[in-house]
Amino acid sequence: MNKKLLLLSALLASSLYAKNIEFEQMDRNPERITPNSSSQILSFSNSIKDSVDAIVNISAKKSVSANINNLPFQMFDDPFFKKFFGDEFSNQFKKDRIQQSLGSGVIVTKDGYIITNNHVVENAEEISVTIGEDLTEYSAKLIGKDSDSDLAVIKIDSNKTLKPIKLGDSTTLLVGDITFAIGNPFGVGNTVTQGIISALNKNKVGINRYENYIQTDASINPGNSGGALVDSRGALIGINTAILSKSGGNDGIGFAIPVEMVKDVVSKLVSDGKVVRGYLGVMIADLDKDTQQVYKRKEGGLILDISNDTPAAKYGLKRGDLIYSINGKAVKDRNDLQNSIASFKPNDKVKLQLERDKKDMTLEIVLGDRSLITGAQSDGDSYLGGLKLSNITNETIKKYRLTNDSSGILITDVEPKSKAEKAGFQPGDVIVQIEDIEIKNFSNIQTALSRYNDKHKRVYINRYGQTLMFVIQ
Repeated sequence: MNKKLLLLSALLASSLYAKNIEFEQMDRNPERITPNSSSQILSFSNSIKDSVDAIVNISAKKSVSANINNLPFQMFDDPFFKKFFGDEFSNQFKKDRIQQSLGSGVIVTKDGYIITNNHVVENAEEISVTIGEDLTEYSAKLIGKDSDSDLAVIKIDSNKTLKPIKLGDSTTLLVGDITFAIGNPFGVGNTVTQGIISALNKNKVGINRYENYIQTDASINPGNSGGALVDSRGALIGINTAILSKSGGNDGIGFAIPVEMVKDVVSKLVSDGKVVRGYLGVMIADLDKDTQQVYKRKEGGLILDISNDTPAAKYGLKRGDLIYSINGKAVKDRNDLQNSIASFKPNDKVKLQLERDKKDMTLEIVLGDRSLITGAQSDGDSYLGGLKLSNITNETIKKYRLTNDSSGILITDVEPKSKAEKAGFQPGDVIVQIEDIEIKNFSNIQTALSRYNDKHKRVYINRYGQTLMFVIQ
């Protein structure tokens, strides 16, 4: 009996251990030097060659539904169009089609775990990987993805020895440090571009929910997404994610997700297949020149509103509270507050130091589970089995041919072959009620998802003046 228990314990330990991911770490405090002799030439070839070998090209294929609510397919269902061309002709234009996207990825373990951007593999039905100049094509499995940070993990199985990249430490970076962006732009093969760190902690870019970017002027072009930003030693300091450009080309303003955030998210994706974040339930803002006049402190995250049935409401946070510290760590602005809360897990107890009416006080709060309200706080997030939502604006009224008095939350997209698509939702539908909760704003959706989590829910939508009901879990 004891032997069986020992064997069972060993098997369980082995199973748990298999879910952990181990990174190769470089020295966290490297010495910074420059050439000091006329016989020396500045070259980083030897430093970055191993990093180049860790970069892969990713090809992701997905089906795109030719939904009649998406222009230009709307015209093919118009009765006037059908009168002249017939149903058979119009149906030819509404067939689903395959869309293929290219991106880059970074090998981080010898057994084939690869980091990339979520937007590179999002909704992909097939993911193929090639390594460097080797034409061998590997079929990759999606391990997990996180749209809020725009990170994803895929895995390949290879008989060849894979060369993982070594990780640096993004908390010790300085503006002016040399950087190299490595990726596969335009599918031409691995390419290295050089620049410097232009700025750190960029958080008002408006790309993802959780932003703390490294800004670099190293050229990042289409296809570089998911590739590596490395320092002069070749150590990974970030995952290249986006550029700001009026022309669509490189204007020298690129952004990379810092490796410390990458390690945290990737470890959770490998172990759990998803990232579950702590949740307060507040609308927040930065202090500006005017609002600073009514607070003792000049930094912190300002509470503008509190949603019903949330930890913030339960434990006594109020509008106007200025949170300046969490568990003793300073909070400088709304981004600090948001990222700090997201670093905790649901049911974690945190100590908030805040200023209320110019008096300091402390609140202990048990955090909720953000995964229960995915999509409820930000336009475009996926929720309810594959829906993307938006507030109704003048632009969306025109685009989706809504009436001017439309009220509710608009469905802007439905993920192909998702539960939501199978249930019958379409872009252009307006959610007006979930079970007994009338939907006027994102806060109402948050309440409905919290109350009816993991239950089959009746969702009422308005489709061109007609009310329909769908059931989805």
